[in-house]
Amino acid sequence: MDLQTASQLLDPVAISQAESLGLAARFVVEGYMAGEHKSPYRGFASEFAQHREYTPGDDTRHLDWKVLGRTDRYYIKQYEQETNFVAHLLLDGSESMKYGSGKLSKFHYGKLMTACLAYLIFTQRDAAALGIFDTQMRTYVPRSDNRATLLAMLKHLAAYQPTGETNLAGVLHDLAVQIRRKGLVIIVSDFFGDEQQMLEGIQHLRFGGNEVIVFHTLDPHELEFPFRGLVEFNGLENIPRILTRPNEIRDSYLAELRAFCQRIREGCEKNHCHYALVNTGNPLHEVLSGYLAFRRKTAIR
Repeated sequence: MDLQTASQLLDPVAISQAESLGLAARFVVEGYMAGEHKSPYRGFASEFAQHREYTPGDDTRHLDWKVLGRTDRYYIKQYEQETNFVAHLLLDGSESMKYGSGKLSKFHYGKLMTACLAYLIFTQRDAAALGIFDTQMRTYVPRSDNRATLLAMLKHLAAYQPTGETNLAGVLHDLAVQIRRKGLVIIVSDFFGDEQQMLEGIQHLRFGGNEVIVFHTLDPHELEFPFRGLVEFNGLENIPRILTRPNEIRDSYLAELRAFCQRIREGCEKNHCHYALVNTGNPLHEVLSGYLAFRRKTAIR
């Protein structure tokens, strides 16, 4: 992975704005929320692990006063805890994600979003895993809190080419069984597929105590349907080509699209997970900072 590839995937504006807001996981961690801490995240439980120097923002309740008396230096007691913050980043790599009406396809936009989130998580010294899927998990980078893993993730993101159909539901059910410790699951997908089965997959993850965030990623032309004249639409994921006049079907298409997005949103809300509709025509830093601002408010309620 060279620096040029990394710089292409890590949007510096998105990172700088999102990093200031943080990424908090409400149902996963105890004590300070992810993004609220400057130290490595370790819960303050019963088993002593090590000392480290105090940094502004640390909880002074965990200062070691004996060490302070002996050395005149401030040290924090760190303890091991089973609730370390782990984020599982899932990116849809199916053929439908190849669509893009502008400079970026849905998949490339998803790459950028996933890379930025991974960067933030590692910067906060928390752990992350990456999975790229279609009908099954095609690429997987196991969970790690080592920032060197970020380069491996970027390499996989850069190299992957979306093909094939999708089976998000099966991927979510498999992941729910494999996760041994509850964590945060972030899904970046256009959610084309069997809606009920996908929502059942989300429900399975939630049943295991995981928090789920859905970034429902769609292209501006999918959202607005601005086509004119006689147009041949080239289907993806084994959908046949269709020749039609868009002005004759625009109203019904937009009505169905709104209903589709609303069903996904309501299914997420029913399962107590965050839903964000992502328009790939909008700047990534606005999408991420806007969502994380909302997330921070909900996390501190």
